[in-house]
Amino acid sequence: MKKLLTAALAALLSLSAFAQQGTTPQTTPQTDSANAKPAKKRGPVFRATKEQIKRAQTLLKGRGLYNGEATGKLDTDTRAALKKYQEAEGIKVTGTLNRATLEKMSITLTDKQKTIS
Repeated sequence: MKKLLTAALAALLSLSAFAQQGTTPQTTPQTDSANAKPAKKRGPVFRATKEQIKRAQTLLKGRGLYNGEATGKLDTDTRAALKKYQEAEGIKVTGTLNRATLEKMSITLTDKQKTIS
C-alpha cells in the first residue's frame, strides 16, 4: 500500500512538473533599472474644432486642393488635401489639422489649444 501511494505521488509530481514546463512564460532580459528611462506621460491631444475644420476645408477648396463640402469632418478627402497643402507650405506632412497647419492657414486657435504644445 505504501509503495502504491509513493508511486502515485511520484507520478503526480512528474505530471505537474511536465505541465509546468509547457506553460512557463518566456523570460526577457532585464534592463538595468539605473539606466531605464521613466515612462513619458502623454499630455492632452491637440484637436481641431468643427468650425476650424470647416474653415480649413473652405481654404483648401479655394486653393483647388479639396472638392468636397465644408462639413467640419476630417474625412479621407480632407486629410488628402491637408497633406497636399502641408507639402506645398513646407509644413510636416501629417494629414491632420495640427497647430502648425492652423497657424499657417491663419485660423485662430482656441484658448485651450493655445495651452497645448
